[in-house]
Amino acid sequence: MTTTTVHLVRHGEVHNPERILYGRLPGYRLSARGEQMAQRVGEHLAGADVALVRSSPLLRAQQTAAPIAAAHDLEISTDQRLIESGNRFEGQRMGHGDAKLTDPRNWRWFINPFRPSWGEPYREQVARVVSAVHEARAEAEGREAVLVLHQLPIWVTRRSAEGKPLFHDPRRRECGLCSVTSLHFVGPHLSDVGYAEPAAALYDGAVDATGGKLT
Repeated sequence: MTTTTVHLVRHGEVHNPERILYGRLPGYRLSARGEQMAQRVGEHLAGADVALVRSSPLLRAQQTAAPIAAAHDLEISTDQRLIESGNRFEGQRMGHGDAKLTDPRNWRWFINPFRPSWGEPYREQVARVVSAVHEARAEAEGREAVLVLHQLPIWVTRRSAEGKPLFHDPRRRECGLCSVTSLHFVGPHLSDVGYAEPAAALYDGAVDATGGKLT
């Protein structure tokens, strides 16, 4: 049976001076540091036998995919299934103003953290990403595929692959900026999961998706 690898790459740091939860909002591009991160992950995957590069439609993911695709002389295709998770607090600063947990008007959105009730259900995220993964695996059979997307969809997909509960502490996600979560398949069956952080040297002082410091 053939072996195939599908790499799930998280995008790099985003230019977000307002430090809001940008979610699916259009126009959020990589910061200068994020562009450097994208170059690092492109170099990391340059020696891989990549047959296709596919990205979320959001600008930051498309920009991260560009150096990877260029290293293999490939076009970037776009897959809506790889988009960021939906979130009720998109466009707001977490912990401030309208997004405060202590505001009674928001309590209805925090009723069920296992689902979660404030955004797209974890299981729906897993279902769409897994569908995209298996399509990419079939197209790149015997080689490698790269899917560039976002932290939460990657993390819940990994937890599902490892047979772990989808509910988790967001502070403990192993999914750094421009990290590579590698799903290794033998035939259509997942054999193991790998993880690498080729841009880790650039993490000091970087800002994550919610506007907080990464380190």
